[in-house]
Amino acid sequence: MSVENLIIELGTEELPPKQLRTLAEAFRDGMKTQLEKADIAFESIDFLASPRRLAVSVKALSTGQADKVVEKRGPAISSAFDDEGNATKAAQGWARSNGITVDQAERLKTDKGEWLLFKAQVKGQETKSLLAAMVDTALTKLPIAKPMRWGSSKLQFIRPTKTLTILLGSELIEATVLGCKSARIIRGHRFHCNKELVLDHADNYVSLLREEGFVIADYELRKSMVKEQVIAAATKENGVADIDDDLLEEVSSIVEWPVTYVGSFEDKYLDVPAEALIYTMKDNQKYFPLLNNDGKLMARFIFVSNIDSKDPIQVIEGNEKVVRPRLADAEFFYNQDQKVTLESRIDSLESILFQKQLGTLKEKSARIASLAAIIANKIGANTADSERAGLLCKTDLMTDMVLEFPDVQGVMGMYYARFDGESEDVAVALNEQYMPRYAGDQLPSSLVSCAVALADKFDTLVGIFGIGQIPKGDKDPFALRRAAIGALRIIVEKDLDLDLEDLVAASAVSYGDKLTSDVSTSVVDFMLGRFNAWYQDKNVATDIVKSVMARRPTRPSDFNKRIEAVTAFRALEASKTLSAANKRVGNILAKTDDAIADNIDTALLVEDAEKSLASVVEQLTTDLAPVFAVSDYNTALTQLAQLKDPVDEFFDNVMVMCEDNATKLNRLALLNKLRNQFLNVADISLLQS
Repeated sequence: MSVENLIIELGTEELPPKQLRTLAEAFRDGMKTQLEKADIAFESIDFLASPRRLAVSVKALSTGQADKVVEKRGPAISSAFDDEGNATKAAQGWARSNGITVDQAERLKTDKGEWLLFKAQVKGQETKSLLAAMVDTALTKLPIAKPMRWGSSKLQFIRPTKTLTILLGSELIEATVLGCKSARIIRGHRFHCNKELVLDHADNYVSLLREEGFVIADYELRKSMVKEQVIAAATKENGVADIDDDLLEEVSSIVEWPVTYVGSFEDKYLDVPAEALIYTMKDNQKYFPLLNNDGKLMARFIFVSNIDSKDPIQVIEGNEKVVRPRLADAEFFYNQDQKVTLESRIDSLESILFQKQLGTLKEKSARIASLAAIIANKIGANTADSERAGLLCKTDLMTDMVLEFPDVQGVMGMYYARFDGESEDVAVALNEQYMPRYAGDQLPSSLVSCAVALADKFDTLVGIFGIGQIPKGDKDPFALRRAAIGALRIIVEKDLDLDLEDLVAASAVSYGDKLTSDVSTSVVDFMLGRFNAWYQDKNVATDIVKSVMARRPTRPSDFNKRIEAVTAFRALEASKTLSAANKRVGNILAKTDDAIADNIDTALLVEDAEKSLASVVEQLTTDLAPVFAVSDYNTALTQLAQLKDPVDEFFDNVMVMCEDNATKLNRLALLNKLRNQFLNVADISLLQS
């Protein structure tokens, strides 16, 4: 069987840049699935994509399926022949359907019986005869939320389709997909190559587009070119480009032939908070802001054009002309907003609903202020500053700057609070209330900020749960999962001594009679459940998390200390034996209906092994009381590991469920006391061996 390289390209009108990678990867994955399902071998498969094309490149694709033998099982021998050994109608019908006689059938013998068997030789099909259907299926299954129609056609796709090319080596594969008939014609750059290109071989696709079409079809290469050009331009300007991957990805999805230029704007705009200027340059204009070596914004920006202009000055001046009104707007809004204090904006929050059943943003701000003060008192933060920051935390949403540039909410609150003369902790908290905004984001820097950020997140969690709108599946419109993870991160990573049950209860009280559901358990369980994904990301074994979760510690920082202790304990040689022993003890205790005493009666200890174990357990109970009091679980489990030998000896020499009831109950009390020491940390019986 020979192999050839395959190229598939669907030419379209400009595709949505934020969806380009997703569509291209889905097309590749869809073709991969189709080829594997058809048992067609290939060496590798990858996507190529630009604003006007989705393509898949397959290397060393087999030109046909391998021949194979398909086994078709018939009736069981017991029902295939009658008592006289003659073939039954069932056997004859099965044989006839396979084009053989019953005598020609083979026998399949297994432990469960014997059946008639026919081995059919199935000849593999040529790959080229299957490709059209595969491409159609792969494109049909692309994740397109809002497909569109064009012209009078009833066909639907994310954008109008223009061309289709499917080449297996040099052979054009005939197909009609999404209204396009396969041809060798591909289109280059809209401006630099205003003509049709003829592709003679799959191997020449990338080079033809680059050399004649002014298109870099390799997405990853184009992205790396953009990044390299932007960095080089920044270096030439003695600055550093502010490059984030989302912007880099979007710009790479907008251009086919990247050419980088540097523009500038008036220094006066640098008096506006840099965050607002950076936001409008990135989000509105898709520019890369330039920072100096101290991280300060420069009056320069880098942009990537899709045209290699003969007169670059015009391109640069055109972009400078476009960005200037945006910067002027930011300057105007900033100056206007400073004429009104944040405090005077509190009443205006009454006009915005947080949620219909839960009231306005003004009410939410009051609840956050109240809860922030409670949290501050628990963690040693300035109570007055925490309450003040909570009260002001949403006021910048009413400023012109945030209304125009929503992504700078919080940041502008910080600047305006400083202008109003609020304390620095209050000002910073207005920005850091939203931290962490996403996975891996930094945490609030001060305890005041932590108090406000936690209050905001708990208010949302408790309120939304309290009206029964619990997240289901992938639907989480209020981002409750993110809020829960964020709150846990703050408490754990800042090592704050806070109890989820206390915080939920305090938040629920602040809602008065607005809540229709009891949240005391549901919110806590929801938040504890986020630990599963949390520790999975940290590569902590699932059984370790289950062992701690079984004890349901509601102080996140305490929960984490238990995880760390059990992880260290599990690495000890004694852990397997003690885990098995705890499981055995748990099973024994579960089977008795008798009341088990809290203390051990030493007078009822008979065997040397139980006397030895009782002595060690009693001593450890005394020694570990102060250790557990300070939540030093690592030390506790290390000392409990000493129980390995006494526990082994006990189970080897002592019968727990003996005939003498008093002795039996005393031994059960001993085992219960032993197990309870471990349960002070986790249920280690759940650890896998």
